[in-house]
Amino acid sequence: MITVTIARQSAADRRIVSFAIEGHAKFANPGKDIVCAGVSAVSVGTVNAIEALAGVELPASMKSGWLRSEIPAGADADSDAKTQLLLEGMIVMLESIAASYGKFVVIHQQFRQ
Repeated sequence: MITVTIARQSAADRRIVSFAIEGHAKFANPGKDIVCAGVSAVSVGTVNAIEALAGVELPASMKSGWLRSEIPAGADADSDAKTQLLLEGMIVMLESIAASYGKFVVIHQQFRQ
């Protein structure tokens, strides 16, 4: 199962401060697993889009079945707004995958404060 954990600043300030994606869907054999491929494409694509479109370099760690990133604080307001919008888009896309393949993907959201 793939577990997605989204950490937000607080219930009042819903700014995304980090995310982690770990595990394997095991929907199909490696190389043919459309669930893993979809989650990977969405998450890695989002990291790349944030760097290309918002100009924010995310400190991301990635290895097989694992992607984690802390969202840096202190970016200018425009870059931060773009970053947050792209991250919210990532969540919508992952929720769409989970809606179709719920046995293989679970999404948790938590608040730091």
